[in-house]
Amino acid sequence: MAVAQNEAQQAFTARMLERNITPLWTVGKQLVKREPEPRIPSVYWNYQRDVRPFILEAADLITAAEAHRRVLVLNNPALKHGATHTMTCAIQAIKGGEIAPAHRHSQAALRFIIEGEGAYTAVNGERIYMHPGDFIVTPAWTWHDHGKETDGVMIWLDGLDVPLVNHLGATFSDDYDGEGAFPQSRPPHDSFSRYGSGLLPLEPVTQRASPMFAYPYERTRTALENLRKANDWDACHGLKLKFANPATGDWVMPTIATFAQLLPKGFKTAQYRSTEATVVMTAEGRGKATVGDRTYTLGKNDIFVVPNWTWWQLEADDDLVLLSYSDRAVLEKLDLWREQRANEPRR
Repeated sequence: MAVAQNEAQQAFTARMLERNITPLWTVGKQLVKREPEPRIPSVYWNYQRDVRPFILEAADLITAAEAHRRVLVLNNPALKHGATHTMTCAIQAIKGGEIAPAHRHSQAALRFIIEGEGAYTAVNGERIYMHPGDFIVTPAWTWHDHGKETDGVMIWLDGLDVPLVNHLGATFSDDYDGEGAFPQSRPPHDSFSRYGSGLLPLEPVTQRASPMFAYPYERTRTALENLRKANDWDACHGLKLKFANPATGDWVMPTIATFAQLLPKGFKTAQYRSTEATVVMTAEGRGKATVGDRTYTLGKNDIFVVPNWTWWQLEADDDLVLLSYSDRAVLEKLDLWREQRANEPRR
């Protein structure tokens, strides 16, 4: 609460405000809160009802060339642009024979593949053919384009750190001058061959983002199933793994943390909250998510947002597999990441 002011103090404050000076004692408790106060609500999109019909209609109404990227942005109602205050969430589609032309930008991007076959994302000239459930990395300032060589439509989720980078005033972008796609420089899936087998090239990896651009869902699912055998379930997360940079063990991108999570049928998590804001997509199964005072029924490819410092919990009706991303990677680097578990004393 602001300090009560007498007439002399009010006049003093008014003179300073004319010169863009504010006495801290009048606003201090508004600036430094006792704990985080989320500025956005949770939000949920049912994929089959709310999203898929529109992206398929967009595929018929507008070409990839016209749109540059045929993308539908999923916006939090409290924001002009973004699913959270730091991350965007969008749905992109490409049709057979199309190429989404190459560009690059200072924002980092990820893809969670939703449906379809025969399409690729190319990163710096290396094609990565996409399959449902795959996690594809597009590090900041890498040339990337998309193409589809077979009939039908391919759909995926795009996650970017656009609001964060814009807030920091560090936005740059560039369109490739050539014809559509960036020139192929390596064989398809070359980075996975170099870095995805537990072996590393002798040359040191110097970039901060993962040098491996594809994390196939088949391998992700196998890892979760193998961990299930240990019966080592976390009360708040079930089984939850981070996607890691194979060269360093750090997050795959400096600003975005990404996760895969398994809850067995009947498992209900304890309530949990942290300072990260998270976007979650259901890869498999059915269940429920309670975020703050809202409860969502989850089906395949449904998407929901968990604001920062908001209690949430999950319940699995079937084996439930979730893919998610958050701003935890940047919060950890700034020593601002913090968590609280309802099943443990507050620290």
